[in-house]
Amino acid sequence: MMSVDRNAAALAIEAFLRAIGHDPEVLPELAGTGARVADAFADELCVGYRIDTQALVAASVIPAPSPGGLVVVRDIPVTTMCPHHLLPATGTATIAMLARDRIIGLGTFAALVDAHARRLTLQETIGEGVVRDLFDTLDPIWIGCRLVMAQACMIVRGKRAFGSRVETVALRSEIKDVATVHATLGVGR
Repeated sequence: MMSVDRNAAALAIEAFLRAIGHDPEVLPELAGTGARVADAFADELCVGYRIDTQALVAASVIPAPSPGGLVVVRDIPVTTMCPHHLLPATGTATIAMLARDRIIGLGTFAALVDAHARRLTLQETIGEGVVRDLFDTLDPIWIGCRLVMAQACMIVRGKRAFGSRVETVALRSEIKDVATVHATLGVGR
């Protein structure tokens, strides 16, 4: 990951605002906006780049109390930034896993989703990253991640599709009956 130059980022935001006809030196409500935006992206919105997600999962591994146990964690809050428009997307994630002999602490599911989401990334990429990290570390029988999100790029611009939600599902499975996995994840609800 490249280092963060907050001053350059703040100046770029101010230049952007001037380029679209809103000078921060003339409009008092825009004073300091460049620095605030730079800090928001560096400290919050892109903090996931600094997290080794596989190490995050590996540090939380514990033996499963009973082989083959089903774990479902629903309604994990998700916020990310669309890399195409730099607009937010918000929603929830559901992770379901049929464990073999290893599980992780439940809070790690939420931390893993957040680490993948706090980047300039696509919704599909978040789910795929979560599933990859869990599958590679835990070797479950199956693992799925469903994200249901409202994409600001669909709502505040273009067709203005108010109320629309985008649903994506990432899955790794040894079983052929993915309908059961989809039902567990709540696909289509």
